[in-house]
Amino acid sequence: MEEENAIELLQRYRRDRQTLLDFVLSGSLIKKVVMPPGAVTLDDVDLDQVSVDYVLNCAKKGAMLELSEAIRDYHDLTGFPQMNNSGCGDEFFLVTDLDSSGSPPKRAPPPAPAFTPPPVYTPPAVIAPPPMATPSLIEPNVSRSESFESSQARELTVDDIDDFEDDEDVEVNSVRMSRRNPNDPADLALKLPSFSSGITDDDLRETAYEVLLACAGASGGLIVPSAEKKKDKKSKLMRKLGRSSKSGIVVEPHRAPGLVGLLETMRVQMEISESMDVRTRKGLLNALSGKVGKRMDTLLVPLELLSCISKTEFSDRKAFLRWQKRQLNILEEGLINHPVVGFGESGRKASELRILLSKIEESESLPPSTGELQRIECLRSLREISISLAQRPARGDLTGEVCHWADGYPLNVRLYEKLLASVFDMLDEGKLTEEVEEILELLKSTWRVLGITETIHYTCFTWVLFRQFVITSEQGMLQHAIEQLKKVPLKEQRGPQERLHLKSLHSELEEEGSSREFSFLNSFIVPIQGWADRMLGDYHLHFSEDPRKMGNIVTVAMLARRLLLEESETAESMSRTDKEQIEFYILSSLKSAFSRVLHSVEKSETNHEHSLALLAEETKKLLKRDSSLFIPILSQRDTQATIVSASLLHKLYGYKLKPFLDGIEHLTEDVVSVFPAANSLEEYILTLITSACEEMGAEIHIRKLSLYQIESISGTLVLRWVNSQLGRILGWVERAIQQERWNPISPQQRHGSSIVEVYRIVEETVDQFFALQVPMRLTELNCLLRGIDNAFQVYANHVIENLASKEDLIPPPPILTRYKKEAGIKAFVKKEKFDTKMSDERRSTEINVLTTPTLCVQLNTLYYAISQLNKLEDSIWDRWTSKKNR
Repeated sequence: MEEENAIELLQRYRRDRQTLLDFVLSGSLIKKVVMPPGAVTLDDVDLDQVSVDYVLNCAKKGAMLELSEAIRDYHDLTGFPQMNNSGCGDEFFLVTDLDSSGSPPKRAPPPAPAFTPPPVYTPPAVIAPPPMATPSLIEPNVSRSESFESSQARELTVDDIDDFEDDEDVEVNSVRMSRRNPNDPADLALKLPSFSSGITDDDLRETAYEVLLACAGASGGLIVPSAEKKKDKKSKLMRKLGRSSKSGIVVEPHRAPGLVGLLETMRVQMEISESMDVRTRKGLLNALSGKVGKRMDTLLVPLELLSCISKTEFSDRKAFLRWQKRQLNILEEGLINHPVVGFGESGRKASELRILLSKIEESESLPPSTGELQRIECLRSLREISISLAQRPARGDLTGEVCHWADGYPLNVRLYEKLLASVFDMLDEGKLTEEVEEILELLKSTWRVLGITETIHYTCFTWVLFRQFVITSEQGMLQHAIEQLKKVPLKEQRGPQERLHLKSLHSELEEEGSSREFSFLNSFIVPIQGWADRMLGDYHLHFSEDPRKMGNIVTVAMLARRLLLEESETAESMSRTDKEQIEFYILSSLKSAFSRVLHSVEKSETNHEHSLALLAEETKKLLKRDSSLFIPILSQRDTQATIVSASLLHKLYGYKLKPFLDGIEHLTEDVVSVFPAANSLEEYILTLITSACEEMGAEIHIRKLSLYQIESISGTLVLRWVNSQLGRILGWVERAIQQERWNPISPQQRHGSSIVEVYRIVEETVDQFFALQVPMRLTELNCLLRGIDNAFQVYANHVIENLASKEDLIPPPPILTRYKKEAGIKAFVKKEKFDTKMSDERRSTEINVLTTPTLCVQLNTLYYAISQLNKLEDSIWDRWTSKKNR
């Protein structure tokens, strides 16, 4: 554990050290950097082998930095203890392991005694060198930089670097590092073309702030701070690296009252550096001096700033060139690429304007005297052309003096979108700042310059709020977006001039290899609707954790559809009604959800259950979840949402079940596993449909379904099984009769054993019949009962077929020999021979009848069969009733 902490500390120190060197070497602190032999750029130099102290010392002195010397200095110092030069002897760092070295000594060690060779050699004790006696090999005025996350380490301040004058580079880099969340979804991007001049989002943000200052200056709220703000002990370097004070608490400065304080809040919200703010304010005030009666918001701001701000107001040439390039690009986009009125008959001025812009940029590569002269002449010519282009008649419903340099579409809405993005709390981007109402009121002052109308404002603000919701997933932000979306006026609610103005706002965008034209509303609302459609197109996936969020997204989708349906370009393609769109969401999402369920079933390893049975169970769970969580939300806009959902899942599962049904011929384990699950799913679906509509309406929807016919197919298979079992029963009956000897089973059980065997076979068959967990009808039961009845008839016929007739069983009357007629008349006739046997004995031998004990056993057997038959019948009907009630 201790080794891991040591490694983590070392890695953090190495990372912080590299960050510090990257900043110092890439900024303007070092006048000149001389690469070591073999290196061309800083990427070729191993910064781990560069002495930080040497680099900071060169920065402080303003000397040239030779990296080869810095590397040599680093290697020369690696063998010495690291000192922090804090002026306190309470702490120091050893080259050896800190933990094994122990705490620092509380007193100075005694002087080393004179060496006297002892008689027996003893190794001398190792004593740590005194911290005060070791001369420092590091410049005393430069402190070592420690971890940026450590609250105990001494911070590197401005006092350590005297020449650290301008904070622009630091703050610009900080702005780029702290820009909005990178998780912004790509499909929410505006349907607007990119700028050919290469303007970035940071360029638009800075220009939008300049427009805001100009508009605020028109109302007299623009002032320049009396003096530059003194840099406090927490340097701009530390701000760039994200460090805080030791307490970790940032004290919010007290906001000035009125417009001055609000502009300062906007500066912070829009992440504009103080130096840029001061330069812009001075430039605008200087541009307005001597122009009596002219409003600041009628100035051509980029041109005026180029004329009134010199390169000496920047910390270095690189910052000036970057600023000048931005102003020239804005002029090109506003007056040439996206003009509000166009050039008309003065089309040739476009090429002249481009040439002047390029000459101004080229002037910086010329010698100072020549370059400055060319820049002044080009600015003068640029003013002549630009002013004539910018001060054209007013547009739309905006009246009064307007300078048309930033109101061309889509430049104007991109600038306004950057202004609207300042309403979010910087500490919690999922909430609006407390000054949101004041900010929105202030932004109205820019409507004249940017050509913003009420419809444009609400549309842009909706997109900005919705984008922030997508980034932060805050439901409160989504509620704000819905409120703004509801405020977007419909076509009939707009004035005639605004309708004409909005109709003129359109742009072309390359999509999938073809050019497509988008109106203003399309450019902002289509991304919102596309995102909502994508989420609702698989709402089972996106809203599975919190289905309540789905309702607001449905509202957004429907409101967006309402606005887009009014656009002529999309009226034909959006031919679906709201009800049809809801059904489209259901179909799309259920198909995706069913595909995931099918995939999971195919991947599952269940040997005891057929995959179709498992799929039926999972489909039923999916339908239950859909009908309980999502369908109530969708039913508010489509009353038949339940029917659509249930019918689709019935159809999807039917596709998978049909090949199985077509291939079965006999009852198997798979059939017994699949049929009950499939039948249960179908019954649940029919129940849902019946409950969702009226009695007569349910039959109409059910008839549209292709029912699985599980009972019919199962009945056929069960009949085949019953017939085979009945044949088996008859065979056992014949066998039992042949083996019967009609001896009583026991003194208590005076019937034959064959009837017991017959009942055993019948009961086994009945048990197997009811153990079949497949749907059955009464037809199958009747077939079984008829077969059992036939078996008992065969048995009874075998019993009674050997019985004699009644006449044979009754003894004949005895022969009266003394009254025989011939005896007295024919005295001399030869006597007939008479059978001396008894008549009953003669009958027994002739008719081979059963004995009385045998008859008794047979009678008992028949009686037993009749008595048990009633019990069997009652048992069968009880089990059938129980099976149907499940």
